[in-house]
Amino acid sequence: MMVKESKWQTKNQLLDSLCELVEIPSVTHSIGEIKVAEYVENKLRELPYFQTNKEYLTLHTTEDDRKFVTALVKKGTNEKRTVILVSHFDVVGVEDYGDWQEYAFHPKKLTELFYENKNHMPKDVQKDLENGNWLFGRGTMDMKCGLALHMSLIEEACSGSFDGNLLLLTVCDEEVNSVGMRNAALILLEMAKQHKLEYNACLNSEPMFARYPGDENQYIYSGSIGKILPGFLCYGKETHVGEPFSGLNGNFMASLLTNELELNTEFCEVVEGEVTPPPTTLIQKDLKKEYNVQIPHRAITMFNMFIMERSMNEVVDHLRKSAEKVARKIEQGYEKRAAHFSKLENSTPHEVSVKVYHFDELLRYAIETYGKEKVDTIQTNVMSSRGLKDDRDLTIHLVDELSILCKELSPMIVLFFAPPYYPAVNSRNHPRISRVVDHIIGYAKNQYNIELKKQNYFAGLSDLSYVSLDKPASSLGDLTANMPLWDKGYSVPLDVLESLNIPVLNLGPVGKDAHKWTERLDVDNAFGALRDMLSITVNLLLAGDNN
Repeated sequence: MMVKESKWQTKNQLLDSLCELVEIPSVTHSIGEIKVAEYVENKLRELPYFQTNKEYLTLHTTEDDRKFVTALVKKGTNEKRTVILVSHFDVVGVEDYGDWQEYAFHPKKLTELFYENKNHMPKDVQKDLENGNWLFGRGTMDMKCGLALHMSLIEEACSGSFDGNLLLLTVCDEEVNSVGMRNAALILLEMAKQHKLEYNACLNSEPMFARYPGDENQYIYSGSIGKILPGFLCYGKETHVGEPFSGLNGNFMASLLTNELELNTEFCEVVEGEVTPPPTTLIQKDLKKEYNVQIPHRAITMFNMFIMERSMNEVVDHLRKSAEKVARKIEQGYEKRAAHFSKLENSTPHEVSVKVYHFDELLRYAIETYGKEKVDTIQTNVMSSRGLKDDRDLTIHLVDELSILCKELSPMIVLFFAPPYYPAVNSRNHPRISRVVDHIIGYAKNQYNIELKKQNYFAGLSDLSYVSLDKPASSLGDLTANMPLWDKGYSVPLDVLESLNIPVLNLGPVGKDAHKWTERLDVDNAFGALRDMLSITVNLLLAGDNN
């Protein structure tokens, strides 16, 4: 339905709206991230509906003084049925643009320059420039297009087009720790009580992600993949480099752990033909603060790991067994090399014994051995000296300090978890979501000759993880107990997610190369077929399950 004297309904209006959003350089943790939230609130405030209903549009403040926006459009005073439109407005940095960096947030100019320099572009980009209507720039696809489309839907809702309520929620920090969405979860619960809302679904419009290089398929997602960050602190034994067999090098230990887990398909999970990518290391380093000729006897390695349906107990048990396996390899490797060396210099080789602990076991030992006051002091000192450390570095520092306190346990491997934690969510068996997915697939084919494919899990990670909880909060103890920052600066409101229990869906634009300098959006798809399909999707989500 066309809105009279509309702001964001035509293709050109939507394109201009997107470009205005992109031109605010809202890199996570930058001042632009706050400015874009204020911009969205101001733009929505221009709609007559929010001038009359001021209390339905709010600029919220997060725990770290960033911003997110909620905008509620009610069909009527007594209407309860509500669809949440969730998006994020932060983007990753633009250093990868190189010589194009100054244009990264000016999509029309950047696109013009790319067309002028078409022959210098990567082959797949050249092909798209020849065959499609693409817009380039940071945030064009991930995911300011989704936000622009949601603002358009809100404007449409203001004219009474939908048979129910719409609630726009757009947040900061999705690209790092999801502070915005983790703070917003409680707001959603409070708004439901305050305005007597019943959430039929949470609709995200993250862009479609290719499942493999060259994948041209288009997808509709009924869930979002989960993620954990397991880490291992390897505490060996210090020694001078001139006496390496009198100690045990932490880098040697960490390297064997990385060799064991990196791309290990035993950790892959398969659900209805969909496969999680295998773990890959995100951080590996020793913990020496300066150069000297003492071996680096403490080192860490940390892995990205995706989850769909496996229980946390199963995952942690698998990680523990892998660490135990590596501990034996360390012992055997050390013993073999020490034996060879002892023959060279006619000496008696040492043996090593490497133990494996969970973080909570180390913490319990530290309290029992050195007292709670000592442990609390260490934790307080680490937290107060945070400085510029991010959550990963702070976690490592906490584990390291406790390991140093309990150095008599070494050599040891300590398993822990760092933020962020994204719970896996999936609504493929929810009758409303199943009905809508099937209908939209048929509609896309009949109206636009678009072959949409069902996908159970959006693989790019999304804030849909924070509107529901597929597994009971009580089953996550192995994660929370071994995450040093849990309730010490980082947490997920698990009880709130259980209470919300909102079915989820993701239908977004066709784009390519998220987080790359060639990030681009298919304009014709986004502001043509997709815009229409989103209106249909909202109406279907608002309808009763039996309709």
